[in-house]
Amino acid sequence: MEVALYNKKGKPVAYLAEDGKTIYLWDGNPVAYLDGGRVYGWNGKQLGWFTNGTIFDVYGLRAGFVKSKSPLVTELEPPKPLKQMTGAKKVKQQQIVKPVMCYGYSGKSLEEMLEEGRIR
Repeated sequence: MEVALYNKKGKPVAYLAEDGKTIYLWDGNPVAYLDGGRVYGWNGKQLGWFTNGTIFDVYGLRAGFVKSKSPLVTELEPPKPLKQMTGAKKVKQQQIVKPVMCYGYSGKSLEEMLEEGRIR
């Protein structure tokens, strides 16, 4: 089952695919994947962490949520377009030391954070 990922305003901007690992932006483009609780961009860059339904940036600040963990009312999910081809993942960068996770919000939106993982 696909799981919507909401930004800090409650808007669905991405989703976790049925494989439970691949993250697609709402436009159908694959940009990231989960590996051991870490979020990596398709380009190999570590973008943050996924812990208990919350996406944290590399500094431990919240950037996004699944619906059940969202601190505010979420918008309805619009229809999803077809998924784009994923292509090969790039080699992962060296793991970043996990910071203390906190309830503050990231300076980047969830969309901006995930866009950093796109292969250009």
